[in-house]
Amino acid sequence: SQGMPAQSVKDFENYIARMRAVPRVFDEQIAVMREGLRKGITPPRVTLKGVEKTVEIQIVDEATKSAFWSHLERIPDVVPANDRARLQSEGKKVILESVVPAYRRFAKFLLEEYLPGCRETLAAGDLPQGQEYYRYLIRQYTTLPGQTAEAIHQLGLSEMKKIRTEMEAVIREVDFKGSFAEFLTFLRTDPRFYAKTADELIKEGSYIAKQMDGKLPMLIKTLPRKPYTVVPVPAHLAPKYTAGRAAGSPKDSPEPSYYWLNTYALDTRPLYNLEALTFHEAAPGHLIQGALAEEQENLPNFRRYSYISAYGEGWGLYSEWLGLEAGFYKDPYSNFGRLTYQAWRACRLVVDTGVHALGWSRQQVMDYLAQNTALSLHEVETETDRYISWPGQALSYYTGFLKIRELRAKAEHALGPAFDRREFHDAVLLVGAVPLPVLEKRIDRYIAEVKARQQTAP
Repeated sequence: SQGMPAQSVKDFENYIARMRAVPRVFDEQIAVMREGLRKGITPPRVTLKGVEKTVEIQIVDEATKSAFWSHLERIPDVVPANDRARLQSEGKKVILESVVPAYRRFAKFLLEEYLPGCRETLAAGDLPQGQEYYRYLIRQYTTLPGQTAEAIHQLGLSEMKKIRTEMEAVIREVDFKGSFAEFLTFLRTDPRFYAKTADELIKEGSYIAKQMDGKLPMLIKTLPRKPYTVVPVPAHLAPKYTAGRAAGSPKDSPEPSYYWLNTYALDTRPLYNLEALTFHEAAPGHLIQGALAEEQENLPNFRRYSYISAYGEGWGLYSEWLGLEAGFYKDPYSNFGRLTYQAWRACRLVVDTGVHALGWSRQQVMDYLAQNTALSLHEVETETDRYISWPGQALSYYTGFLKIRELRAKAEHALGPAFDRREFHDAVLLVGAVPLPVLEKRIDRYIAEVKARQQTAP
């Protein structure tokens, strides 16, 4: 419910109406999933281990224990007291009579029908017409023509070699005596790298985010009006959720946007990754990018509100790299965290194509991630299952990152002293969500505009 309008009686009546629709939505989803079982189009069973817990946590005996209650608990004072009491009473009734039974039916379907019927294979290529499907996904998630699984796999291996050289330089800088694998074990196990409480992790992430906020005017010329805050990942999602995520809110909503940090299993949330994670998800990454796109009222809505992964995730990874220009990663362990995150995205080129086109096993994917990054082993497992169950999406990050870096180098070379990174970043961000070839055309136009401005200047 975060990000939903919450200022008027009508806003909360709309929310209750949505809760009433939960049973219909679940029944429709069950029908689609049954059709998937019939056709053999399901996620691999191994990636769904424990997924029923995120459903069962919503089966409660008191409405106030439901995650759906939190929105009704914070009805603001602008709503008259009698309406507030009516809405909360009605909301409790809907939670217990509509929402909870829907979750109970869905949990039963999952455990008795869906999970036992899911496929044992892993690859997208093993689905009906799987080879063609994976080729389609490569084009969808990279937005580039002519990309093959084999070429992407080799690109990932090549990039990993470059990043590994930088990582080993950091290990020498901190004077660690031991192998690369031993250094990763040291990072994963030394208590100094982990927050002791959820509040500590949230506060550290908030501090990093605020420090970067102060650097944004030197990086981006046009900044969004929408602010954001830092909160934990909701408890019912956290066990199988990623380390952090951007959760935007509508432009006209009184709610802020949210930078979610996962405080579940704190010993798997290393602080040395926190700068890179924050720059990717919050600022100058997704929360800045998404708010700016939405605020461009001159763009068609499909550019303001859609999400093209190669563009969006490319900007997210590029934002991590921008932290260097903004003066972050002073601590060598944090810089190793940045390199771990870059390696993680290069690894995705290797493991996504490996598992979906080249016959890799789940264990091969986990071993490759564990041996080449300082990700926690818990995150290695959750990320592996993500790539297996979401074929192709993992290819978008590094593809978009390389393209934005390429376009920046092109602009710097073409414009020389006239290059202004703030204007370049505006050219990237104010275009809205676009495929990478369209972004390249936009940067070509930006270069031409700057040159024309130079020629007409007195």
